[in-house]
Amino acid sequence: MPFNTISVVGLGYIGLPTAAVFASRKKKVIGVDVNQKAVDIINRGQIHIVEPDLDMVVHAAVTEGYLHATTQPEPADAFLIAVPTPFKNNYEPDLTYIESASKSIAPVLKKGDLVILESTSPVGATEQMSAWLAEARPDLSFPQTHGDESDIRIAHCPERVLPGHVLRELVQNDRVIGGMTPKCSELAISLYKIFVQGECIVTNARTAEMCKLTENSSRDVGIAFANELSMICDKLDINVWELISLANRHPRVNILQPGPGVGGHCIAVDPWFIVSKTPEQARLIRTAREVNDSKPEWVIEKVKLAVAEHLQANPTKTAQEVTIACFGLAFKADIDDLRESPALAITESIAGMHPGKTLVAEPNIFELAEKHIGKLQLVQSEIALKEADIAILLVDHKEFKTVDKSDLTNKILIDTRGIW
Repeated sequence: MPFNTISVVGLGYIGLPTAAVFASRKKKVIGVDVNQKAVDIINRGQIHIVEPDLDMVVHAAVTEGYLHATTQPEPADAFLIAVPTPFKNNYEPDLTYIESASKSIAPVLKKGDLVILESTSPVGATEQMSAWLAEARPDLSFPQTHGDESDIRIAHCPERVLPGHVLRELVQNDRVIGGMTPKCSELAISLYKIFVQGECIVTNARTAEMCKLTENSSRDVGIAFANELSMICDKLDINVWELISLANRHPRVNILQPGPGVGGHCIAVDPWFIVSKTPEQARLIRTAREVNDSKPEWVIEKVKLAVAEHLQANPTKTAQEVTIACFGLAFKADIDDLRESPALAITESIAGMHPGKTLVAEPNIFELAEKHIGKLQLVQSEIALKEADIAILLVDHKEFKTVDKSDLTNKILIDTRGIW
């Protein structure tokens, strides 16, 4: 079927670029988000997130009339759900956003529509979404009861893009298409082929869900190995970055780089979805998560030692007179995304415990959200470097890589990224 109108529910870091790419292919796109402010910004042809080139694509799509945003779902031929899936305090997946999105689109569904869950989800979430839709619309048939003959087609198609490269990767990367039936997969492929140049590979919904979780758990285990190595090397007085570069000269070894922890809405969250479903079996995956989750605490301990060292070297000073500067808040380099960011958690923790000034240099953020303001002072990198007694490098933003080494003298450095 031709998709005349496509609806994207959730206009965040994945939903908005996806909506914009469909609209750039001259499709009518309705973007739906509960955040009125985001909706208003998009309808002005602007964007509320940082992603290279996205502003131009959205501006063109809105100006040409192919994209409009709203808080209330409207009828469409295909619905893509790209809402957050965080976890609760006990690491249980929280599907309330998917449930709300399902219930909000249910009234506007019609026979022949396709609903795709793009949100990274625990195994079984797509079937759960289909059950919520069936409950809300008993007048329509769904794949779990009517198979290939169903009125509504349902599939899971996880995104696998890198922040900072989303527009290119949306188009070029292969897509895993997990339909609840072969017909569901077929329809989903015809939708994605509007812009996807990579291959669309068909599997079932459960395998598609598990595929995304597996990709991120694999990365998490690799990072945990690097982070554990960095803590071992610190104890043994070995430069971990030199060690890794030497080990990686082996033709079959490729160790990742350590950091202050693991952040982002994927790698820091997704492995728990596997652990929650299969706690007895997921032992390595759980341990990797625990290693990476413990790394920020380790960095904070280094900061406490650095303050003590500075005070010992300057006996006339009090802790209140010690200035700490944290470089970077985002969860990875050259983006503004703070979700699950270890750098942000470390910085807030330092500001909470340190009686003196805590300065923050984050070139991709121009103001801090209310919840982050307190003792944190957002300043230019130059000021942070000038005033700091203790400088903590948390994110390897390109701006920090060009810092003049002479600006780092006479400071205690804690470099979690190995660039200083």
